[in-house]
Amino acid sequence: MAIDFTLAPEYEEIRARVRAFVQKTVIPAVEGFGGEDPVSREEYLRTIFELRGKARAEGLWLPHMPKEWGGMGLGQVELAMVQAEAAKTRLGPWILNCSAPDEGNMHTLLHWGDEEQKEKYLRPLLEGRKMSCFAMTEPEVAGSDPTLIRTHAVQDGDEWVINGHKWFISNARRANFAILIAKTELDMPEGARGANTAFLVDLPQEGWNDVREVETMHGSTGHSEIVITDLRLPASQILGGRGNGHRLGQYRLGPARLAHCMRWISQAETALDMMVDRALNRYSHGSLLADKQGVQWLIADSAMELYQCKLMVLHAASKIDKGEDFRTEVSMAKHFVANSLNRIIDRAIQVHGALGYSTDTPLANMFQHARWARFADGADEIHQMRIAERTIAAYRATGSTAVATGNLPL
Repeated sequence: MAIDFTLAPEYEEIRARVRAFVQKTVIPAVEGFGGEDPVSREEYLRTIFELRGKARAEGLWLPHMPKEWGGMGLGQVELAMVQAEAAKTRLGPWILNCSAPDEGNMHTLLHWGDEEQKEKYLRPLLEGRKMSCFAMTEPEVAGSDPTLIRTHAVQDGDEWVINGHKWFISNARRANFAILIAKTELDMPEGARGANTAFLVDLPQEGWNDVREVETMHGSTGHSEIVITDLRLPASQILGGRGNGHRLGQYRLGPARLAHCMRWISQAETALDMMVDRALNRYSHGSLLADKQGVQWLIADSAMELYQCKLMVLHAASKIDKGEDFRTEVSMAKHFVANSLNRIIDRAIQVHGALGYSTDTPLANMFQHARWARFADGADEIHQMRIAERTIAAYRATGSTAVATGNLPL
C-alpha cells in the first residue's frame, strides 16, 4: 500500500523540535504582548528578532525553502506539520520565516526571478534582512479576478511608467520591496490572461504613495491602500517576463493557499482543545457541560470537521510534492478549512458563553482573524465555481466525476 499517514523518523524529530521550540521558547516570550501591561515597541522588536535568531540556531529556519538557499528543504507534507506546530501562536510562522506574504514571495522569486533579482531580493528575504508585499488587489474591480485590474504600465523608452490604485496590500508599510501586478498589454480585451506583468518595486520610492492602513475587524494590522502615480521603473525590474503576471500570480497563490490552511488547522485545533477543556471544567444544571448532549454534539461536529481538514490538506500537499495537478484539491481544502475554522471557533465561543465573547480568552481575537479566511486568496464562491467547473469538465471528459474528487483509489 502506498497510502501512509505516518512521518519518517527524521521528520517526526523535526516536528518534535518545532513543537518544543514554539511551546517552550516562543510562547513564553510573547505571551505578555498585548496584555494589560503592553511592552514597548523596542522591547517587542528586540524579543521577536531574538527569537528569529534562536530559530536559525536551532535549524528551524525557512522550512519551505531548498537547503541550497538556507532552508530546511521540506516538501509540502512535511511543511504541513511544521506550519501547524508554528501557528499555535500568531508569531510562530514569522519567527521561523515562513509566514505570508513573504513565504509566497520567496517561492515566486525562486521560480521566476533571474540571478540578479534573486540576489537582490530573494537572498535578503531569506536571511530575514528584508520584508516584502504582493500588490495585486484593487478597490475598483473584483479582487478575485486579477484579469480585470486597472493599474497599468506604459513603456517610455527604457522605462515603464505605472499608474493605478491598490488596497489591502498586506505588509506594505513594513516592506522593503513589492511585487506589483500591472496591465502592460493595453490593447488586449478585458479578461485576457496575458495582459498583466509583475514588477519589482524598491520601497520607499517616488510614485508609490501609501495613503492609509485600512482598519479591519481585527484592527490596523498592515493592510495598506496605495496610490501609484507616475512610478518609473526600468525594464530590468520586470519579474518573470512581460505578460506573465497572471501566471506568476496563480503560481504563487496555489501553495500559499494551502500554507494558510496548514496554519488555520492549528488555530482550529486550539479552539477545539479549549472547547473540550471548558466542557470538562464547567458545571451547570446538575452535571459538567461535557456530559450534556448538546455540548457533545458541538465537540463531535468540530472533531469530525478537523479530521476532514487534516486529510484534505495532507492529500493536497502530497499532490504538490508529486508534481500532479493540485488545483481542485487545494481549492476544496481552502474553502473547507476556512469555513471549518470559523465554525469551530464559533462553537468554542458558545461553550465558553460570555467568557468566550470577552477578550479574557484568545477566542474573540481568533474569531475576528478567522472571518478573513473565507475570502483571502479567493472568496468561497470563486473556489466553488472553479470546483464545479472542473467537476463538470471531468464528467464530460471521462463520464465520471472521480478525477474531480481527489482521484483516490476508492
